[in-house]
Amino acid sequence: MKVCIIGASGHYRYALEGMQNDQSIQLVGISPGSKGESLEKLEQSISNLEIYPRKYDDYCTMLDREKPDIAVVNPYFCDNSKVTAEVLNRGVHAFVEKPLSTELDDLEELKGIYSRSNAHLAAMFGIRYSAHFLTAKEVIEKGRIGKVRLMTAQKSYKLGRRSNFFKRRQTYGGTIPWVGSHAVDWLSWFSGEEFRSVYALHSSLYNQDYGDLEVSALCQFEFSNEVMGSVNIDYLRPENAPTHDDDRIRIVGTRGVLEVCQGNVYLINDEIEGLQKLNLLPEGHIFEDFVRQIRGEGECSVTSQESFKITEACLKARISADTRKVIEI
Repeated sequence: MKVCIIGASGHYRYALEGMQNDQSIQLVGISPGSKGESLEKLEQSISNLEIYPRKYDDYCTMLDREKPDIAVVNPYFCDNSKVTAEVLNRGVHAFVEKPLSTELDDLEELKGIYSRSNAHLAAMFGIRYSAHFLTAKEVIEKGRIGKVRLMTAQKSYKLGRRSNFFKRRQTYGGTIPWVGSHAVDWLSWFSGEEFRSVYALHSSLYNQDYGDLEVSALCQFEFSNEVMGSVNIDYLRPENAPTHDDDRIRIVGTRGVLEVCQGNVYLINDEIEGLQKLNLLPEGHIFEDFVRQIRGEGECSVTSQESFKITEACLKARISADTRKVIEI
């Protein structure tokens, strides 16, 4: 199975890890996906793995010459939809950095292109496959907290040093669609409910001269069946913190409460005494799951429908934050 990587501004490491675990997958080409985009980090990563694909200046030329089975799409986020459209139009399976698009009109156009293709598509919601999130999902599916009623999620990152394209909304797309999309995905995935509306806020104050970059945001979502979910997002995690990120979620059900915090899962419900720290399931891998679907061995946990749905919810949350209005989804 042949793979090309377009761009180096997102989580291409998912694909590199998957290729290391499956020697039948071959990286045959790399190319920038955006004007002025550097491939330096990607080239260093593949050199360390002793992988030496052909390098192209133009990704369309690469797709036409290499005819890959899969394209890993991770240019500047503003170009995700444009590059993905070129991939799908060639019948190539698309493993895409989130958000799939930074604009709603482009997202609708991409949906149409996807519907006419015979290719698979998945956004890079790889955090789902962490041992603690897989464990939490199993607990909910087994009914151990009853019906989900309320969810509170957190995405907190160190700001660190970011590429210049993060400084402009036009190229970055916003912190809610980029960082927040993971947590928005968790709300949908864990609850199984449909989005109804969102009210959000965001701020670029104290962003260390990063232009338009929002460093704090808060979203409140209404779901079907009167389920509620909120997401708080920030780039304010101290540089001396032990980890780059701090991902958390608290899920309240009709029979109990489930919390994911610092890589652990805690449960309290009507069957057990006190708070119980759960044993974790084995970690999964999103790219390997995507490849299994292409091989006809099952459906990827992150479906194309979910990928489009979460992108739309995040873009409408960004609109809400810009306008200070409730937006229907």
